[in-house]
Amino acid sequence: MLLEHPHTYTIGRSGTRDHVFLDDAELAARGITCLDVDRGGDVTYHGPGQLVGYPIFDLGPTPDVGLYLRNLEGCLIDVLADFGITAGRLSGYTGVWIGDRKIVAIGIKVSQGVTTHGFALNVSTDLSLFTHILACGIPDKGVTSMALELGAAPPVAAVEDAVVARFSERFTLSETPATHVA
Repeated sequence: MLLEHPHTYTIGRSGTRDHVFLDDAELAARGITCLDVDRGGDVTYHGPGQLVGYPIFDLGPTPDVGLYLRNLEGCLIDVLADFGITAGRLSGYTGVWIGDRKIVAIGIKVSQGVTTHGFALNVSTDLSLFTHILACGIPDKGVTSMALELGAAPPVAAVEDAVVARFSERFTLSETPATHVA
């Protein structure tokens, strides 16, 4: 599933509300929802201009979660390369980075071998919204976006197409016909 969220801060399993620097009244005044979620990771922002992906895969009875994460990162590194952006991994950290600035946050959950949650790729995200949180619980790193790196944002639909294409290369995907309940 690929989508854009309304303004939302999510606090993962290793996060804390202390990493959100706005109180409930300030969040409400800015129209930002703050949610505790069951994915890995700390606090992050989701909102307009950010492509959020929720891959749902059955990794089998003995999942290699590290391999899944590295493949997810690799897929998104390839997507960024399709747009002329050189990105990579940063030793000791999850996600996709350009230098010491994160462009893709990743937070997942694996339950009985099935993945939930996923990634957030900053396309034309308002990066000022990250100033109200300790993004990913990392005090000495920044965030960036495709728009900042390129000087202009590519159309989100083009980024979605690239994600679908790169996912189909890296992961084995099969389509199941939809069933409709009357």
